[in-house]
Amino acid sequence: MNSYEDIYKYTEKVLELIAKPVINQKEVEWVKKETINGFREYVNPGFLEYRKSVTLGDLEASAVEWSDSGPNGFRDVNGKEYIDCLGGFGIYNVGHRHPKVLKAVTDQLNRQALHSQDLLDPLRAMLMRILADITPGELKYSFLTNSGTESVEAAIKLARAYNRTKPTIIAATKAFHGKSLGSLAGTAKGVFRRPFMPMLSGFRHVPFDDLDMLYKTMQSCQMVGEDVGAVLLEPIQGEGGVNVPSDGYLPGVRELCDEFGALLILDEVQTGMGRTGKMFCCEHYGVVPDVMCLAKAFGGGIMPAGATIATEKVFSVLFENPFLHTTTFGGNPLACAAAIAAINVLIEEKLPERATIMGEYMLTGLRKAAEGHENLLPDVRGKGLLMALEFVDNNIGFEVAKHMFDNGVLVTGTLINAQVIRVEPPLTITEKEADRVFEVLSYALDKVSVG
Repeated sequence: MNSYEDIYKYTEKVLELIAKPVINQKEVEWVKKETINGFREYVNPGFLEYRKSVTLGDLEASAVEWSDSGPNGFRDVNGKEYIDCLGGFGIYNVGHRHPKVLKAVTDQLNRQALHSQDLLDPLRAMLMRILADITPGELKYSFLTNSGTESVEAAIKLARAYNRTKPTIIAATKAFHGKSLGSLAGTAKGVFRRPFMPMLSGFRHVPFDDLDMLYKTMQSCQMVGEDVGAVLLEPIQGEGGVNVPSDGYLPGVRELCDEFGALLILDEVQTGMGRTGKMFCCEHYGVVPDVMCLAKAFGGGIMPAGATIATEKVFSVLFENPFLHTTTFGGNPLACAAAIAAINVLIEEKLPERATIMGEYMLTGLRKAAEGHENLLPDVRGKGLLMALEFVDNNIGFEVAKHMFDNGVLVTGTLINAQVIRVEPPLTITEKEADRVFEVLSYALDKVSVG
């Protein structure tokens, strides 16, 4: 352990760098060295291998992120700019550092950063009213969180408390709902689950977009006395590969939940807040859930923020004792200010509608760029600005993603596998930037074809 004096000097140096809008070359090299060493020795050396597509073939030349660069990109510590087609896994729906969101957070920070925890905090009440107004159907009461995982945890606990005699929760294969022990029980990726077995009891998984299997499973569970209390689904599976269901799937799931007396929980952490062309993806299908989970873009790309929204009937299980499920930082004033501003911007700038228009533009452009390379990239799919490129195997996807990054476009795989590459830019991406993405994809495919 170093002395407090040494630690103080180190923290002073870091704080000085944070305060600088521009750093010199000596400082650039120090930042890169400290970042690589820090990941290797103190964060997790596995990340250096996982992120090898952005190390440019040399750890010492690794791309170390430093700042945003306009609403749709970022800049590394060397000053190179990138078009952001990852969007922080979907957090930048209103763009990077949107002035209105930033102002709301700064204004709140100048008055009060966090609340006392005991007095009534006004922004929480105001945000929850806005959520009740903006969400479909009878969704009304909310629990505010810091992340999507926490939102799903709250939804699971609500379902268990509401349907106490129905212990089974059904999720889908290829689903991703988080990695805490409860949400991980809903997640379907074996590599994430096996080290922590046994999972939270009562979870079953069925194939996504398969109503017949869902019905048979719910029926079987009922026959053996393990009735289904909830079905937990993403309207479009994000991490699982941007899997878009058939039009009748979600309406059919809703009907089955009603038939068996189960709650429908929709995880809109990635699909919500305008991403797919509607404020919430379930609106495409005319389906209203009993519980909805939000996060990622909910905080406007400025603050970590999430929410679990339920009908009054479901949420009422927490009325008698509101301390059954709580959080210290969830719904803090800064997060609430960011979420309110994000919703304001989504409406003001018509970003859900823009996601539809730009989504069609980008799908067309991506498919055109893939022409002649169907042997490498057989499928381009998506809804709104949640899109995917599916390659013939993981190695091809990785090489394409690396070439794209080398040429200033960030994309990434899904569930630690590059066979399916997601394309998930801010909803503010311009046609000019999209055209550059198509150009780079075409170039990358040509490079990989040549070998």
